[in-house]
Amino acid sequence: MLGAHLAQCSRSLASSSSARAASLHTSAVLQAVSARTRRTQQTLKANIQRRKELEQQAQQNRPHVVLGYKPGDEAKWHNCDLAKVIITEEDILNTPIPEADPTTGAIKLPTYFNYGIGEEEKDTLVNVLPALSVEAQTLLKERYRAMSKSNNNIGPSVDQLLRENMLATADEWHKLKEFSRLVDLRNANAQGIAYENRRRIIAAFSEPENPNDTGRPEVQAALATYRIRNLWEHLSRVKKDIANRRSLRRLVHQRAKILRYLKRVDEDRYDRVLERLGLERSAVEGELVV
Repeated sequence: MLGAHLAQCSRSLASSSSARAASLHTSAVLQAVSARTRRTQQTLKANIQRRKELEQQAQQNRPHVVLGYKPGDEAKWHNCDLAKVIITEEDILNTPIPEADPTTGAIKLPTYFNYGIGEEEKDTLVNVLPALSVEAQTLLKERYRAMSKSNNNIGPSVDQLLRENMLATADEWHKLKEFSRLVDLRNANAQGIAYENRRRIIAAFSEPENPNDTGRPEVQAALATYRIRNLWEHLSRVKKDIANRRSLRRLVHQRAKILRYLKRVDEDRYDRVLERLGLERSAVEGELVV
């Protein structure tokens, strides 16, 4: 009697344990676990998508790291001082060719000069040297005539003197016309145009007391911006130039380093040079990913 009761209790215990074990592996539990996993995955995907949208919005609101202004705000560059100083190939080709005016005979000088010729050099080459050449020829001829008179030769007439002077002047004007074509910037290559632009940038961003101060931070930042924009235009045409992409990144960080130094020295000068270069603060501060 006791043995039968023990056997029945063991059978009931075994059946209850097997039922409890079976409940742990039912399809309902597995479905609940799968649903929880799916919800977790959906939450992760939604968070990733939201993060991407926020990054895109931040990129849209943040100025371009290379160009320095927001997309669609090209007027900021065109109105800055650096853009007004730089000469492009299009600007050079739109200038008239130096030639003599058929009505007045006056020579139209080039709009842009090559070989670093500035205002002082232009005045010397155009106004001073031709007049000195005519004067030197006249003095030599007068000396020759004085020597001829001393040898009892007949001196030239007044008409002959005027004619010779006019011929000398016309010869100098012809030389000036050919010289003007020679020093026109349209005859320069890319290196000549870059040299002229660097010279103009240094003069524009230096102090009036020291017009060739190449060590000034404003000058260094302007030169770096000029090189950055040239490289950016090149890389926009040549997508596979990987080597120059590294040079572009190096120049962008070099410009940011110069501007950080200027901000630490004088923040007012920092703000002024950013405006003159067409840059915004957020384009040169913080983490710069090029």
